[in-house]
Amino acid sequence: MEIENNEMERLYAETFHGIQEGTILAGKVLAVKHDGIIVDIGYKSEGVVGISEFTKDELNSLNPGDPIEVYIEQIRDSEGIVKLSKEHASKIKSWEVIEKAAQDGALIEGTIIEKTKGGMTVDIGGVNAFLPGSQIDTKIVKDLDRLLGEKMTFKVMKINSKYSNIIVSRRAIIEEERVKQKVETIEKIKEGALLEGIVKNITDYGVFIDLGGLDGLLHISDISWGRINHPSEFFAIGDKIDVLVLKYDETTERVTLGYKQKQPDPWLNADEKYPMGQTLEGKVVNLTDYGAFIELEQGLEGLVHISEMEWLPKPKHPSKYLSVGEAVKAVVLKIDKGERKLSLSIKQTKPNPWEIIREQYKAGQKITGKVKSLTEFGAFIGLPDVPVDGLVHISDISWTKHIKHPSEVLKKGQKIDAVILAINPENERIALGLKQLEPDPWIETIPSTFKLGNEAMGRVLRITDFGIFTELEGGIEGLIYTSEIVQPDQDGTEIKEGDEILTRIIKIDLNERKIGLSMKNIRGLEQ
Repeated sequence: MEIENNEMERLYAETFHGIQEGTILAGKVLAVKHDGIIVDIGYKSEGVVGISEFTKDELNSLNPGDPIEVYIEQIRDSEGIVKLSKEHASKIKSWEVIEKAAQDGALIEGTIIEKTKGGMTVDIGGVNAFLPGSQIDTKIVKDLDRLLGEKMTFKVMKINSKYSNIIVSRRAIIEEERVKQKVETIEKIKEGALLEGIVKNITDYGVFIDLGGLDGLLHISDISWGRINHPSEFFAIGDKIDVLVLKYDETTERVTLGYKQKQPDPWLNADEKYPMGQTLEGKVVNLTDYGAFIELEQGLEGLVHISEMEWLPKPKHPSKYLSVGEAVKAVVLKIDKGERKLSLSIKQTKPNPWEIIREQYKAGQKITGKVKSLTEFGAFIGLPDVPVDGLVHISDISWTKHIKHPSEVLKKGQKIDAVILAINPENERIALGLKQLEPDPWIETIPSTFKLGNEAMGRVLRITDFGIFTELEGGIEGLIYTSEIVQPDQDGTEIKEGDEILTRIIKIDLNERKIGLSMKNIRGLEQ
């Protein structure tokens, strides 16, 4: 009996050999309790792992018989308790992996869990490591929040087990990868090579393309054969694009790229595709004060000058006729392949109103139209049935009145009759007259109505330094010369506009169309 007891003690001793505090063992789940997990570690007493060390998902998937690695924190044989920790075991394993990675220069995976002062915290298998802000990327990362929860690969830069201090880097991996990529890229770079790249940065003068460890510049002038205001019209950061190598300097490793060169220059055979006189269709791509640019094909645009918009002497701003994106028809006026210029006309796709005027209107004809605009030298009158304005010169408004500005007689929008005085289709001009609607009084009535020496009552129109203009019978104007003015002396008041005064005709010049008046030697006043 004593021999059997000794044998049993020996077997127990062998079984429990190596089970001591501070070691990691492989165990087996016996039961999942509300306050902990019972684990068989091959000891005379089962161990217990606190329930708080498991996530909800882990508890739901944990079943008796499942293997589990645990760390022996405390053995109390007298109480039959063995305190175990799953987290501690995981951390020790993770530390071993981290230390080996630091020694070998290997990469490890971790999850960014929070922002800290100067950087971010990375969880590597339950062990926290510090990721400095300068080691996050090769470029400044403005939005750190978007990295939270991201699982990434890191390189261990420094480790201090004594103080549990670990510093990791993501930038080092990127830089090493770029060095490898650069070697591969340089092998492929040669003038004329087509490479895939990623848009890295956009400036006013061009786009920087990451070719794989090496950046190239795509200048704004090499983006499109056509008009371009800013590279952002074509690209956005992060875009993958194919580019041509235009030039490579091995000494400076400077790469000049091209994008438009992937397509033939549309101007090479433009004179053949767009001969003068051809009517074609295009799309409005830009409006300026002087005209509109029409895209005929990608990279080839023509200009419709403002004078070629409409058959009007003074066309309005191009935006009054066209809008960007609109499809229009135009006629080719001129093409200069060397200067890369193409002149177009929209108005010539419509009937020429001057041909209609040549056929339907004649000098001496009476027309009715609206006053379109007033200027210091006259008034523009819209002709009926054609988009053309005729000019009534200020001298052709009245036979007898001295008019300083057309607004004294006319107003914009007024409907009036006029006589066509002259038509000049070559210079696109029509002269109109208002006074010609009536007979010329200087020929028909004035010679017989007004005689030298006659006295005439008149109304003062305006007073000038050289005399007083007076309206006589029939709306005829006469001038009282300064030397012939007599101021009334009854009450001391001077002559003013609107006064009725008696004058004497002292000069009639039918050629100059002038009547001279005097206030002296008036017989009507003497009587």
